[in-house]
Amino acid sequence: MTTDFDDAFVSSRQLLLLASICSGALMCKIVYDLTSFISPLFFSVYGNLNDKVKMEWNNRGFSTFHAVFTSVASIYFLVISDQFDENVHGDSVINSTTRLSESVMGISLGYFIADLAMIFWYFPTLGGIEYVFHHLISMFAIFLSVTSGQSQFYIFLVLLSEATTPFVNLRWYLDNSGQKGSKAYTLNGIALFLGWLVARILLFIYFFVHMYLHFHQVKQVFPLGFYSLLTLPPALAVMNVLWFWKITKGLIKTLSKTKTSGMKKQ
Repeated sequence: MTTDFDDAFVSSRQLLLLASICSGALMCKIVYDLTSFISPLFFSVYGNLNDKVKMEWNNRGFSTFHAVFTSVASIYFLVISDQFDENVHGDSVINSTTRLSESVMGISLGYFIADLAMIFWYFPTLGGIEYVFHHLISMFAIFLSVTSGQSQFYIFLVLLSEATTPFVNLRWYLDNSGQKGSKAYTLNGIALFLGWLVARILLFIYFFVHMYLHFHQVKQVFPLGFYSLLTLPPALAVMNVLWFWKITKGLIKTLSKTKTSGMKKQ
């Protein structure tokens, strides 16, 4: 009887994961088409773009949607719910999982699969090898966590860093709309710099400090998951630092141009 129940539970989890992944991929398709339909109604410049740029415009539409979705979900799990509350779960937080958290991670997996497929198909228009590396690492880590039911706290910390994506995409939209010299472009650059500093630099520092202080819990993770926790986040952190350096240089360049332009007007 117990074996039958366990088998049924595993089977239902597998079906839930598969349904979530398909939902995530379907979400990308729907938002892609919706972006393609709505954009000409609100942005006159869209009609003047070539097909390749339109494709990337629509792709960044579902990229932004996924970023907002995962950021809100991560804040809910990390801050609002008690799923990772040590006062409730104690040392078992590392093993804390729910159907809802597994569904969210499955949807995120579906997004990464759909986006990676487009990156490969249109390579390198939607991003170079660094984007492929980033997506593969993210997919591998999420898959290990959702199938094992472990380390989900750390997965949602990393997913929260997706909060910077809307600023990255808005920068691209403004650039391709001919507004690179606008005040909106400069303000978005500042927001991107601050957002990246908080969500991809300081948040990762918190990630590593938390893991160090809770290493007795981390050691409970199954071997492949344990060594992935020790290696994959540092790899993502290095990429974040490199991108942050590029963002910083870009912001300094933009602010310098703005200052020079203001002095010429005077």
